[in-house]
Amino acid sequence: MSEPLVSTAWLAERLGRGDVQVVDATWYMPNEAGNGRADYEAGHIPGAVFFDIDAIADQATDLPHMLPTPEAFAEAVGRLGLRREAEVVVYDARGIFSAPRVWWSLRTMGFAKVHVLDGGLPKWRAEGRPLETKAPSPAPASLKPAFEPALVRDIAAVRGVVETGGAQLVDARAAGRFTGETPEPRAGLRSGHMPGACNVPWNGLVDADGTLKAPDALKAAFEAGGVDLSAPIVTTCGSGVSAALLALGLAVLGREDVAVYDGSWTEWGGRTDTPVATGA
Repeated sequence: MSEPLVSTAWLAERLGRGDVQVVDATWYMPNEAGNGRADYEAGHIPGAVFFDIDAIADQATDLPHMLPTPEAFAEAVGRLGLRREAEVVVYDARGIFSAPRVWWSLRTMGFAKVHVLDGGLPKWRAEGRPLETKAPSPAPASLKPAFEPALVRDIAAVRGVVETGGAQLVDARAAGRFTGETPEPRAGLRSGHMPGACNVPWNGLVDADGTLKAPDALKAAFEAGGVDLSAPIVTTCGSGVSAALLALGLAVLGREDVAVYDGSWTEWGGRTDTPVATGA
């Protein structure tokens, strides 16, 4: 796997090269004010295309932004002009929040050279680097469908983990949501967590300036949450977005094999036949 993170200086040196492609992956939680596409249109890194997490998704399910089929994904990102032989840099307008979801999605669908921009658009802006409002018109790319199942877990696999072990479930939600003391932002979901899961809130991995914490601090955050960094890990969250941020942090620590539970709590907590625990 290529380096999970690249710096703004790294991207600035290579911006405009044909072998480097930039993707804006800005997205907001359903209870937050903000619109990713509107942010993109107001100003983005030159040449960046917009990856709509909710549109490039399985439209046959009522679960939010689930991975589409490999065929549908290849067609959608091909229309964006993304090529597997290029270096793809993904960023978002919040620092590091939703970009890891697209980083993980691309890796899952056969992109090996994909990175997250450390600090994202806020750091790029703070350094006075160029922006544009015009959307590019990239030449479409013809992509063969590809899929890496080891990076994804479905509800059946997670049931197996809960019932018999074999991996650690690491939940990226805020502590109050994990314990069940804070209501879920999506209506109709039970509160709590999957029995046996660890809690490592995603925002504990990101510094105030939107950059990912240093490796030593990442390691400390996971260990404080009770995670054994040498054992199998599946990350989860509310809907599979901040779970990918945990996967990014773990990749920085050398754990490139971490899987994400795509349905996450929206699927698990939205059912009546899945066990739920509360408390720490």
